[in-house]
Amino acid sequence: MKDFNNKVAVITGGASGVGRALGEALAAEGAKIVLADVDAKGLDVAVSALKERGTQAIAVKTDVSKQEDLNNLADKAFAEFGAVHLMFANAGIGAGEAGDMWDYNLNDWKWAFSVNIWGVIHSINAFMPRLVEQNEEAHFVVTGSGNGAFLMLPDAPIYTTTKASVMAITETLYYQMLAKQSPVKVNALFPGPHVVDTGLFNSERVRPEDLPGTGVKASGISSVDDMKKMMEQFGMELETTSPHEVADYALKALKEDKFWIRPSTEKSDQALRERTEGIINQVNPAPPNVL
Repeated sequence: MKDFNNKVAVITGGASGVGRALGEALAAEGAKIVLADVDAKGLDVAVSALKERGTQAIAVKTDVSKQEDLNNLADKAFAEFGAVHLMFANAGIGAGEAGDMWDYNLNDWKWAFSVNIWGVIHSINAFMPRLVEQNEEAHFVVTGSGNGAFLMLPDAPIYTTTKASVMAITETLYYQMLAKQSPVKVNALFPGPHVVDTGLFNSERVRPEDLPGTGVKASGISSVDDMKKMMEQFGMELETTSPHEVADYALKALKEDKFWIRPSTEKSDQALRERTEGIINQVNPAPPNVL
């Protein structure tokens, strides 16, 4: 898609972080924006900011863990603008895991699965049939993570597991659309190449009441700043990527029709190479070093 002017973009997780940055970047190129998020207050702030700059935009409060909410989002997007050209299945949470896997609160697993995996499935169910029927150039973009898609980081098994599943869903959906020879493209977005400064570490602010946590932040990390301070104690400097950088390279990659929207570092490429070669050569794995 070479031109986003007058295109309609739907973005889940659009109230903050990468989702909000995508909305702003697309608005700057003339797109019409539908932002969806479970955070109603943040959603209103984000959409108000878009409208102030003259963008046609609407907010739809959406819990991606519920199929009916995604169906409602699709209904409202098509009713308001008549078409959808870009769908970003971007919503995701971090469950704040730390310690031994068998000690985790089962609600952390259920919450992460319901948002990170089922949110993508619900988005596919609500939007892909309409995009296929629309039969014009469109993109369905899934936000994944190299943590799970390519590498297995041992300190975040819940998040890693969900993103491994998301990668499988995204790639197989891509193959299905190729087989259909459809003008609807599927793309895999991997925010990076460094830790992205978003609200992922403070996902507890939108935790559902029916899946309560322990109330204890086992990792002690609720922001990127917390992670920076922790690493400074060990004499290390954490490099970060801003959500706006992610949005800018995502749009560039879409214009170039890239499936893998994956900026990388020398370290991350080397870790991926070692993992792949280890699998081929049946070498016992070692924890990857990517920071």
